[in-house]
Amino acid sequence: MKRPWILPTLFVLCGSAVATGMFLKGSPGEAVVLLLVFGLLAAVNSPLIFPRSIGALEAQRLSAVDGRPVVFWRPGCTYCLRLRIRLGRNARRLHWVDIWRDPAGAAAVRAADDGNETVPTVLVAGRPHVNPDPAWVREQLPPS
Repeated sequence: MKRPWILPTLFVLCGSAVATGMFLKGSPGEAVVLLLVFGLLAAVNSPLIFPRSIGALEAQRLSAVDGRPVVFWRPGCTYCLRLRIRLGRNARRLHWVDIWRDPAGAAAVRAADDGNETVPTVLVAGRPHVNPDPAWVREQLPPS
């Protein structure tokens, strides 16, 4: 199993187990609601909500060409999720690098933050910014 899917899978399994117990105790309505909540948590923490990740070296090369920022992120990070949601449709205009899938991306984040893997780290014009404000990131996008 791929590492980014561990947390969503745990949400689904735990939600299913608890909902099954509630269903067997005679609370089918509550079981369905609980299962939907756990399903939503799994979806939000899955790689599906984020744009497709590419490798760090490719993202940095593309950023140098088109001027779009690079976002280093990892699944399960609430700050990454906040950035993604607050960017809305503009999120697709950035280059996203999953540091759990790309060792070069993880190394770039560690180099930017004194050895820590703090995400999201946004690379704008070659300069790293750790956990920036989503409004600021939106301002860094080149005109479309």
